[in-house]
Amino acid sequence: MLKILLVDDHEVVRLGLKSLLSNYPKFEVVAEADNADQAIRLAAEYKPDVIVMDIRLPGKSGIDATREITAAQPETKVIMLTTFADDDLLFDAISAGASGYVLKQIDSGELINALERIGRGESLLDPAVTQQVFKRMRETRRKAETEAFAPLTEQELRVLTLVAQGKRNKEIAAEVFLSEKTVRNYVSSILSKLGLATRAEAAAYAVKHRIENFAPEEK
Repeated sequence: MLKILLVDDHEVVRLGLKSLLSNYPKFEVVAEADNADQAIRLAAEYKPDVIVMDIRLPGKSGIDATREITAAQPETKVIMLTTFADDDLLFDAISAGASGYVLKQIDSGELINALERIGRGESLLDPAVTQQVFKRMRETRRKAETEAFAPLTEQELRVLTLVAQGKRNKEIAAEVFLSEKTVRNYVSSILSKLGLATRAEAAAYAVKHRIENFAPEEK
């Protein structure tokens, strides 16, 4: 049996959830809270398996409560139940330790399934926000990749691209129309700027951060 703590500042919502869950013997609502501080206290007292947490609460938010609860009781899973399909709230909730994020528009069967999955230790996102997650992940990765090469000049990017292709200084010099000594200086500068020690590390770094998306085109 899964012990459930309901957290929502609207009594009608809590009553509705409690009534729904009472139809399923596998769930037991052990306590209810209408604010974050009360949720934190009751979570410590009852040690629920799953907390159904509203994001918008008076005073501290549900995200604040989730952060405190999961830090103190990592075995307790929190599923955020909210009317807001908001990118920032979603990522804040995940960062705070929430295991699931579903919208209040979810139907009863889907909610029961979500609770069962969270109780088994799975993570869950409402389909309505899944695409937002992937979009943000792509944007975050793109930003990280861009920042990875920010210290380098255009010519250094060009040289690093060729280093990543396994070319030696002599080959690079012929390709970019520079002396071998100049290429050697560029490689040293690249290593220094990126905090790397060897060409192999530079090549691995370039591949990891997808330098092919940033290297300047040949003029």
